[in-house]
Amino acid sequence: MRVELQNEEHCRYLRVYHYYRNLILSGQMKSETKLPSIRKGANELQMSRTTMENAYMLLAAEGYIVSRPQSGYYVTDIAEKQEEGRKIASRHVRKQENPVVYDFATSNVDKESFRFELWRRYMKSAMRQDERLLSYGEPQGEQEFREVLSEYIQKTRSVICSPDQIVIGAGIQSLLHILCPLNHKKRTVFFRDSEFVQGMTVFEDHNYRIAGSAEEEIGMYYVSPSQMTRFGGVMPIQERLELVGRAEKEHFLIIEDDYNSEFKYFQKPVPSLQGLSGGRNVIYLGTFSKMLLPSIRISYMILPPELMETYEKRKNNYNQTASKAEQIALTQFIRDGHLASQVRKSRKIHLAKAEKLADSAKKILGKDVDVQVGAAGFMVQLTFAEDCAAEKIAEKAKKKGMTFLEVEKNRMLLTCAGVSAEKYEDAMKLLRECTEKRMN
Repeated sequence: MRVELQNEEHCRYLRVYHYYRNLILSGQMKSETKLPSIRKGANELQMSRTTMENAYMLLAAEGYIVSRPQSGYYVTDIAEKQEEGRKIASRHVRKQENPVVYDFATSNVDKESFRFELWRRYMKSAMRQDERLLSYGEPQGEQEFREVLSEYIQKTRSVICSPDQIVIGAGIQSLLHILCPLNHKKRTVFFRDSEFVQGMTVFEDHNYRIAGSAEEEIGMYYVSPSQMTRFGGVMPIQERLELVGRAEKEHFLIIEDDYNSEFKYFQKPVPSLQGLSGGRNVIYLGTFSKMLLPSIRISYMILPPELMETYEKRKNNYNQTASKAEQIALTQFIRDGHLASQVRKSRKIHLAKAEKLADSAKKILGKDVDVQVGAAGFMVQLTFAEDCAAEKIAEKAKKKGMTFLEVEKNRMLLTCAGVSAEKYEDAMKLLRECTEKRMN
């Protein structure tokens, strides 16, 4: 075999390496093809044996060839495997679902509800604080931020706490990872919402057992009293008082994930479990993902006194996961009253969109479908008269690019943030077509 190689500035052994690599990947050298011996290759290419040996060693290291004792170098099946991988990837692309046209499944924030320019000003101000940004954030969260946050949640959620009881983190999961080792009670936790897989996963990672019933002997009780169901049901005050009383009597801790507490439209505000307990036996979790943006990863945890002592001993073992710059920006944002106005604006926009979506559904789908706006104002529930109708209709709608938050038998949940209000009627007309096709 005579190989013509041009004079290039690359290392000689790399030119040999690239030559054989290209032959292998292009399929010109098939699997199990034997390469020239080092001596023969060196003679043919007019290179030293060391150059050939280095080229072969690099080809072998990257899996293109394999050395067989007393036999020589042979091409592996790497090219065939890569080609098969490309075919699988190609099939996967072809099998991908239809592009989403009407996204009624997203839990994102409506883009119209957030004042990006205003937040940008506060972030720019935070980024100008050079000295503060030169150091790592405090493990527990910035002191100034925790002080402002303590005042805010005491006013809005009747929470009882001091700034020193607040722990900041980038999301609820990161805070749960801090919480799990602090508990010295029975390592069994009951989740009122059995669909909160992200939370369960954290506890299981820390060797907790997930209780199947609240009647079992437990160490922790995880509940979201302001979002009892996907549709936004709220735990009544009497049930809250009973749960707090039971926790005190049976000596377990309540984890109150106060998700969506700011977005209640049809009920009077109900005090937090943490406030009702007097600050005892309840770990309070909150986040800014709905009030601001999901991408602003700041959540907080309020620990009861019995866990604070253990946390104080351990806190320096954890790095702060939330952005220091965002904490600085949010501190002044809250001080200037913008968080409160942001919540009011977001509530108004989401409720208006949910009501418009409900009106469009009633108008186009007719009386055969019961339409209700969720308690949290983010979603609309459609209930069909016939059992299992929703599942079959949703299957047809999905092929046309429509997705839903939840579908079960004769009921489907639609969020309102992912589709502009101007498209609601067109979306409902498409859904009606799927309903009619099923009936025909």
